[in-house]
Amino acid sequence: MSLATRLSPPALDDSRGAFFDARPPASGDVDLSVTIGSLTLANPVMPASGCFGPELGRLIPVDEIGATVTKTVFAGSRGGNPAHRLTEIPAGMVNSVGIPSKGPRGYLSDLHPAYAELGVPVIISVGGHRPDEYAPIVAELDAAGAAFEINVSCPNLDRNGVDIGADPDAITQVVESVRAVTDKPLIVKLPPMVSSIVDCARAAESAGADALCVSNSVPALPLDSVTLRPALGNVIGGLTGPSMRPIILRLVWLTSTSVQVPVIACGGIETANDALEYFSVGARAVQVGTASFSRPYAMVDIVRELTQRCRAAGATTVAQLVG
Repeated sequence: MSLATRLSPPALDDSRGAFFDARPPASGDVDLSVTIGSLTLANPVMPASGCFGPELGRLIPVDEIGATVTKTVFAGSRGGNPAHRLTEIPAGMVNSVGIPSKGPRGYLSDLHPAYAELGVPVIISVGGHRPDEYAPIVAELDAAGAAFEINVSCPNLDRNGVDIGADPDAITQVVESVRAVTDKPLIVKLPPMVSSIVDCARAAESAGADALCVSNSVPALPLDSVTLRPALGNVIGGLTGPSMRPIILRLVWLTSTSVQVPVIACGGIETANDALEYFSVGARAVQVGTASFSRPYAMVDIVRELTQRCRAAGATTVAQLVG
């Protein structure tokens, strides 16, 4: 199925009601919980940052997923990149949204109340363009977040634009400074294009990370097939979708065999089978991104099917299911 087909509006006239059946399968005999630092999630499924707004709570039973993850909050207000911001290519979707942000105060006043009403833990994504920009944001948001996802897939303006997450020393600086201002669980989201994902992961763990998210999108340059000019207003974007999965599977495997903290996999997850692939190489949780654009209920479907698959196999946990 092409991405264009997957991005078409879902039908609303089946047994799902608005989007689906409001009666989930009983799960008392299956334990899908996962612990990240001091935070325990009911199950290991959550959205990728930027792919889930609180308005989705009107369409799906959000209380059936493990957590929400906000769009990345930066220190100041920013409007994002010029149009076009999203395009389809045969390999998947390429976006260059530019992460619009209202800053910490704008997030707290305009967005956080709606996230908090969803009834699941709120993981606040934080970004910066210099290592010293993260800690002040986290300090200002500390009372609001159940945990923080530290997005180090941002260009370091002090190092000629090299991703902060590609530099173990910069990762250490960011995580140590953030750890000094909060006791909340810290998830460090790493970029895929690094010389050694192991070195980066170990730097984050040593500095105080409670979990690692692997990984962000892959930089890409999509062209318009007719004009042969860049299809995105910002020229460069991030490739996401199913074609990412074998790339990220390798990175998750390398990371999970090199650190003791939980690894959260992010890349091309559309179904419970996709999630199980990541669990089989060491991931403890998954984030769903592109799939939610075409199927807002994808995350809940994955949670429900994981429960059913465990029960059918006589397993009480995902770990037993994948061996």
